Amino acid sequence: MGGIREDPLLINNMKNYYKILGIEKSATDDEVKKAYRRLAHQHHPDKTGGDEEKFKEINEAYQVLSDGQKRAQYDRFGTADSMGGGFGGQQWGGFQGGIPPNRGDGFGFNVDPHNMGDLGDIFETFFEGLGVKPRRRTYERGSDLELVEEISLEEAFRGVTKHLKIETFVRCETCKGQGVEAKAGFSTCAACNGQGEIKENRRTFFGSFSQVRACEKCRGTGQVPNKACAACKGAGRVTSKREVSVEILPGIEDGQLIKIKNAGEAGERGTAAGDLYVRIKVRPHSHFERHGADLMVRNELNIVDLLLGKKIEVPTISGGKINVEIPAHFNLKDNLRIGGEGMPRFGSYGRGDLLVNFIVKAPKKLSGKAKKMLEELERTND
Repeated sequence: MGGIREDPLLINNMKNYYKILGIEKSATDDEVKKAYRRLAHQHHPDKTGGDEEKFKEINEAYQVLSDGQKRAQYDRFGTADSMGGGFGGQQWGGFQGGIPPNRGDGFGFNVDPHNMGDLGDIFETFFEGLGVKPRRRTYERGSDLELVEEISLEEAFRGVTKHLKIETFVRCETCKGQGVEAKAGFSTCAACNGQGEIKENRRTFFGSFSQVRACEKCRGTGQVPNKACAACKGAGRVTSKREVSVEILPGIEDGQLIKIKNAGEAGERGTAAGDLYVRIKVRPHSHFERHGADLMVRNELNIVDLLLGKKIEVPTISGGKINVEIPAHFNLKDNLRIGGEGMPRFGSYGRGDLLVNFIVKAPKKLSGKAKKMLEELERTND
């Protein structure tokens, strides 16, 4: 019938992979992958309420739609049979019939070298379904800490050393961070025979897996204390106050971070301490406004002093004052730039500039003599 295009998916009565993944036919590769991961995680057979058949169907759909060649074949003919042996036997990700044969490779996988990315997704979903993380846990270094230290603009100008007190985990001095009484010592962990890890075999939908996890009894160290330190209860650290000195260099800007290595939380059982990050907050100044290394100050200007050509007194961040002369033909709408009177350039040489924003102040009342002088000045300039 002219003008009517028939969908090959309906003609061949094949499974609608797009419908299975809940996506449109125009879905991008990223949308295909997101839909697969969400559904695979939801229907994983090792999870409570999981559905093995549904899980197989989801993987079957993903293996076709995530492969550009297979997807094009499927969209055109409603089948991907000619691509890699077809799906009559449910071949996906290198697995035949949905259950991987044991090839003696240690995992029982027939791995498709062209589909390793998909296999990684399956592994990730599988481990999430079991509620485990596929990485070994041991005693870890202490956590990093961050605190805010507020300083004045003058302190940012000169530089300053601050002495901070932080309440955090510090090394237990009774056991020197080892978590054990010195005379008692350690003995080999009986749970893992000193290996620090335990190997477990699991039978799953994918076959047999050998999973290695850190020993919970010794936390991956292979040793257990014969008698835990009474002061820290075997943790190797206690809560206390730590004093830290931080040197703040001249020119530091608001929001900058200073890193102090190993000044964070002490690690468990003698592992390394974390780092301390001090975020600097520079308080706003009542007179000066900062723009990078430049400073701006607003300064009142008496119109009479301007007319008489007097030098104007301007305050500086160093606490002193300088006298400046306003150049001839200077536009008072502009800022007068005084070089080298700003902030130090952090991590570099020299200083920024001081920008003077003049606020012209007229006298409240002119005397007759003053008016006469101004009139004479006006005639002179004509």
